[in-house]
Amino acid sequence: MNIEAFREYCLAKKGVTESLPFGPDVLVFKVMDKMFALCALEKMPATANLKCDPERAIELREEYDGLITAGYHMSKKHWNTVELERNIPADLLLELIDHSYNLVVQGLTKKVQAELEKL
Repeated sequence: MNIEAFREYCLAKKGVTESLPFGPDVLVFKVMDKMFALCALEKMPATANLKCDPERAIELREEYDGLITAGYHMSKKHWNTVELERNIPADLLLELIDHSYNLVVQGLTKKVQAELEKL
């Protein structure tokens, strides 16, 4: 999956915005102002950081050794770095984006979750 397809999929989700808060090289996707995905724009191969359940994160790192690693510049327990344009199935990448988004939404306050539902 290329960065543009990754971007389009993220932006199609409810309540998502994109920004460059860390400079021009890191594209950040947020749901209701909370990060769920980051893309390194200048890094090759293209990578993305995605939030992940800690146990699942370890399983993915073992199964996709070298393609999914502990989150670069993120909490290694809760984030994975995924190579976008390598041998990871596209359906798995979409599932990981959904998983990250859902984890962040679950962590929102009930009030903010209600605001998201109204969008």
